[in-house]
Amino acid sequence: MSAKCYSIEDDNDFNGLIATEDVVGFCYPIYGSRVPRLMREFAVNHMASLEDKNLIIFCTQMYFSGDGARAFCDLFPRGFAQVVYAEHFLMPNNVCNLFLTPLPSEKSIQKCLLNAHKKMKIVCDNIKSGIVLRRGFNLVSRALGLIQGSFLPGIEKRAMSKVWVDDDCNQCNICISVCPMSNFENENGKIAAKHNCMMCYRCINKCPQKAITVFIRVKVKKQYMGV
Repeated sequence: MSAKCYSIEDDNDFNGLIATEDVVGFCYPIYGSRVPRLMREFAVNHMASLEDKNLIIFCTQMYFSGDGARAFCDLFPRGFAQVVYAEHFLMPNNVCNLFLTPLPSEKSIQKCLLNAHKKMKIVCDNIKSGIVLRRGFNLVSRALGLIQGSFLPGIEKRAMSKVWVDDDCNQCNICISVCPMSNFENENGKIAAKHNCMMCYRCINKCPQKAITVFIRVKVKKQYMGV
């Protein structure tokens, strides 16, 4: 749709950028049917600029999120902004250290990506035509999302301090560069976590030595390499 796209991790004047637009789109991966901490903090920090804007919300989910797109609205007061479109997209699982969430095959990844592109084409056509769809806003989706999301605060709090770097680490510092929360530092030739993990799994999947794990202290055997 020729819209300008930005990462919230980039160093931009987002208040200024948001102020110039009537419609602002947000895209994020859902964590336990809730908005990830990095996006929550961004939204709160730019709340003044977002007031009275029209919002388009896209969230990616592994299997099902209930009200993953609607959950973004919980960050603001009622009537704060108008959601003109909200949609969920299935994307490959990147959680590589849980037996309940096995990593997908290359064939499955490509099929998932193809379906996402097809869905996005339909979504863009709908938005251009003025069609309004708000996925996850019905009562059933909201109830299911609340049930799943009720576990997230406890998991987030525990995971912040449950990051381990084993002796296979070669201090390549890749984890430092990819972590969106600046959770790692190199202390005297040893990588240390600073208790600020948000469970995005970038460090686990990017570590060339498979030396990092989070929440479950079991060495990763296979990493998610992206799409």
